[in-house]
Amino acid sequence: MKRGKKMLADEQIVWAIHQMEDEIGPVGPSLDSRTPFQYLISVILSAQATDVSVNQVTPVLFAKYPDPKDLMVADLTDVESIIKSVGLFHNKAKNIIKTARIVHEELNDVVPDNRKGIMALPGAGRKTANVVLSDVFEQPTFAVDTHVSAISKRLHFVDQSANPVQVEQKIVGVLAPEELHQAHHTMIEFGRKYSMKLTPDKEVCQLIIDCDKLNEENESGL
Repeated sequence: MKRGKKMLADEQIVWAIHQMEDEIGPVGPSLDSRTPFQYLISVILSAQATDVSVNQVTPVLFAKYPDPKDLMVADLTDVESIIKSVGLFHNKAKNIIKTARIVHEELNDVVPDNRKGIMALPGAGRKTANVVLSDVFEQPTFAVDTHVSAISKRLHFVDQSANPVQVEQKIVGVLAPEELHQAHHTMIEFGRKYSMKLTPDKEVCQLIIDCDKLNEENESGL
């Protein structure tokens, strides 16, 4: 089935996201942490890993190294052994130790409250920054993970070739700023509940079926 280039209209995207929210219900961050620094570290660890796997290792990590000054002097091998069940643990161990040193020595133990500042930290990309800014600092940012990207493409919010920044720009462009936080967490849960890889003839999610129909109607109106 060839995807059209028309995509859903902005108001249709908003409707679809609201439908997801109605189905999923109230939902928030699923990473466990006690402080902004710990949340930052948890998000860095969650790259290409599940929140469940991160939550299994962070209690041990933060019990031993709760603050930047503790983690910055941690033995690399010890940190690796604690987080080894999380993907890419070699690089992540190095990055979180380096990040802890920067936060302690250069930022006086304060996690940056802006995207540029967070992205300057080892292991923290745009997605990490957007998650921290939204969940910790309650700023109107929108993070795009694999679930959000897959949903946005499958439900015709964006073209199949859209990159994460383009997905982010589309969602930020159609939703009110105060809706972005909830929409992010809702879409993650929706992506966990439904596969975005089923062919249309095997689709079981009514919202996906409805969005396919809306997209076809938009195409036929060209």
